[in-house]
Amino acid sequence: MRIKRIIQEKEVNNSTSVDLTLIDSLIEKYRNKRGNLIPILQGTQAIYGYIPKEAFEKISETTGLKLSDMYGVATFYTQFRLNPVGKHIVKVCHGTACHVQNATAVSDALEETLGIKDGETTEDNLFTLESVACLGCCSLAPVMMIGDETYGKLTDKQAVKIIKEIKIKESN
Repeated sequence: MRIKRIIQEKEVNNSTSVDLTLIDSLIEKYRNKRGNLIPILQGTQAIYGYIPKEAFEKISETTGLKLSDMYGVATFYTQFRLNPVGKHIVKVCHGTACHVQNATAVSDALEETLGIKDGETTEDNLFTLESVACLGCCSLAPVMMIGDETYGKLTDKQAVKIIKEIKIKESN
């Protein structure tokens, strides 16, 4: 199974403005260094959780990096996000071992429970669902990760139960 990158088609409306001063020290650190593009994008994403359009513009203005080059890199590498993500990123492995152990059933159950498709974020910004090519836990197939926590040997019902437990914990 080949994992493809899902591009969110809906326009994200950020009602809150982005505090661009948060990236000043990052820009200053890499401003005149060779090969600074990826570290600047990674640092920006680490600060905001994604790379806001306004941040691209500020980086371009202050470093001289071309917007087209930055967008080219940010859209080529799947590590970069151009839209906000949920508080909890749910990654479901669809590598060979997980695929043959029915990872599709896990993904389908999560999509139904969360009311979103692969690559989307729930309305409450609590969860983002992502199919990934491999999580490196083949002996635990099928596997999902939520943040730094790994859940293995899953059934669709177990995956849904984990999501419901997180929702309960978040509501308290």
